[in-house]
Amino acid sequence: MLLPPSFYARDTLAVARDLLGQRIVHGDVVLRITEVEAYRPGDSANHCRAGRTARNAAMWGPPGRAYVYLCYGIHHLLNLVTEADGVGAAVLIRAAEPLEGLQTVRARRGGKSGPVLLTGPGKVGAALGLDTSWSHHPVTESGGLEVHAGEGPETVLAGPRVGVDYAEPRHRDAPWRLAAGGSPWVSHRRTLG
Repeated sequence: MLLPPSFYARDTLAVARDLLGQRIVHGDVVLRITEVEAYRPGDSANHCRAGRTARNAAMWGPPGRAYVYLCYGIHHLLNLVTEADGVGAAVLIRAAEPLEGLQTVRARRGGKSGPVLLTGPGKVGAALGLDTSWSHHPVTESGGLEVHAGEGPETVLAGPRVGVDYAEPRHRDAPWRLAAGGSPWVSHRRTLG
């Protein structure tokens, strides 16, 4: 079952927690979300902190759309847009576990195997075969990139986000990175509690 737009049209941190265990579907690849980061309104680490730009336009909504950006000129990172239309917030998908299409995932990730395949947001984007042309794509509709209902984890770990040293300390240190407890498909585990 596809998650509806109303799932995303809520507080970003609540959506981030509820995305754990949900399934991303693209072609023959199905991934279970195991780690996320919330980028909230007013957050100094949020790409929308300085206003709307061509790069972050998808992040302004409507909710339930993809925001894919190029990081370091190499990695395509998948975010799912949250909050009300026009707000500028999203959840970064940091890690996932393959459920279907493992052969495709391994081919896209250079033949690697085990959690190293998908423990990092650039790895997730590569495994799904994404690029920036997927920004604005509605993940709430059939066709292309979709997010389906799954089963949430029994426990959730929380810790600071990764790579946001430029943010104000209150945002840099906020426990807005969430992960499925007990899953080996999680990055930077030692900073989660």
